[in-house]
Amino acid sequence: MSISVDTFFLNPQFQGTLQSQIQQMIAEGILSGRFRQGEKLPSTRKLAKHLGVSRITVTLAYTELLANDYLSSRGRSGYFVSENAPEPPPFHAVRQNGDMVDWSRAIGRRYTGGDTPRKPIDWAKFKYPFIYGQTDASLFDHANWRLCAIQALGQKDFAALTTDYCDQDDERLVEFIVRHTLPRRGIVARPEEVLVTLGAQNALWLTAQVLLTQRRTAAIEDPCYHALRDILTQSRCHLVPLPVDRDGLPPHAIPPETDVIFATPSHQCPTTATMPMSRREALLDRARELDALIVEDDYEFEMSFLNAPSPALKSLDKDGRVIYVGSFSKSIFPGLRLGYLVGSESFINEARALRASVLRHPPGHTMRTAAYFLSLGHYDALIRRLRIGLKERREIMQEAIHEHGLTIAGQGAHGGSSLWMRAPQGTNTEHLYNALQAKGVLIEPGRPFFYGDHRPNEFYRLAYSSIPTNRISDGIRIIAEELNR
Repeated sequence: MSISVDTFFLNPQFQGTLQSQIQQMIAEGILSGRFRQGEKLPSTRKLAKHLGVSRITVTLAYTELLANDYLSSRGRSGYFVSENAPEPPPFHAVRQNGDMVDWSRAIGRRYTGGDTPRKPIDWAKFKYPFIYGQTDASLFDHANWRLCAIQALGQKDFAALTTDYCDQDDERLVEFIVRHTLPRRGIVARPEEVLVTLGAQNALWLTAQVLLTQRRTAAIEDPCYHALRDILTQSRCHLVPLPVDRDGLPPHAIPPETDVIFATPSHQCPTTATMPMSRREALLDRARELDALIVEDDYEFEMSFLNAPSPALKSLDKDGRVIYVGSFSKSIFPGLRLGYLVGSESFINEARALRASVLRHPPGHTMRTAAYFLSLGHYDALIRRLRIGLKERREIMQEAIHEHGLTIAGQGAHGGSSLWMRAPQGTNTEHLYNALQAKGVLIEPGRPFFYGDHRPNEFYRLAYSSIPTNRISDGIRIIAEELNR
């Protein structure tokens, strides 16, 4: 790698010759770790022209650094940072200018300190990653995704690649959502009622910003998706957590002052409970009675390998009070960050305007690549492959759990990619997480999913979407052994 000439600047206040300043500039770059061993420096002619000094001045500085083994010369190839150059010191460089701002007073609103935990970036290096929402390279259709990405870069799609989608979305992607994805959930919508988002979490954030104020009340499931609770907490609305049961959110518990109800009826997060049809009707009746809106997060409906998924709540909505949140990031890969909102055109217009103010729009190339992947049939083939793989892994996991005496607290009636587990009373699964991590096992403690100060500690989630089939049994055995300790 070559070091850019643009990283070199002369200091007019430097006390010393130009040669010594250039020499010090390069030595400090090496000692600070900015210039690394083996990297090529600009030629003496190029650096001299950039700095506005004579070439001999730069040559003399390079020669001195060469003598001190900071640099090495490779014939006509030029000058490089020497393999024997001093190593950067094992401490962080001190800022030259002090930070005199009192940030405890300067920061008007805080967004740190929420419940959403950080997943290990190197999760794939663990031997037993029972971790949710990651991509399994053995199941993903990388070859066809690459071909779709190349196709989206073609001249024919130049407009899709370069267009400023401030007040619109990729028409091919929206067409697929309207004509193929939504009808599978029993939903009929017009393109004007669909907004493409940067994943489901961005869709939930946009919805909360448009619908909620400090005077309005939101009802959420407890436990629930921790990122949603962080979003609602940041919105400063009144928050009412409602404990879920085996059928999900109980409509009768929704208080009369509620303005917006957030629910995951098809696949409750994280307990995986499926709301029966009678309760869905009751939820819609309760929302109508309160004149409240419902935000339906319909994540993982594609992973229904045991039975056909239940109709979406929005498909039963006759009043237009359900706002539907969908995502391709769960089924394709999380780094895709593509989701969508479906709702009344008036709501979508406001959400689109907010999206334009914050992030303008999702990248055109990403949307067109996804549109090709979906419309050419690769997506459906991927879903079939995922369902077969997940079904096999779930069966193996359930057998291992039964063999080792672990307790399942919730498992999706239609499928999914995880099991909601309960450890023996008194177990702290955050301590269990730390102990298992040292043994190459990753689980998800359940505490962040719950609301309040007195949260249960014995729940945890085991996902089977990213762990190889032949490692599931051994991983469950290690978990059981650690729990028995």
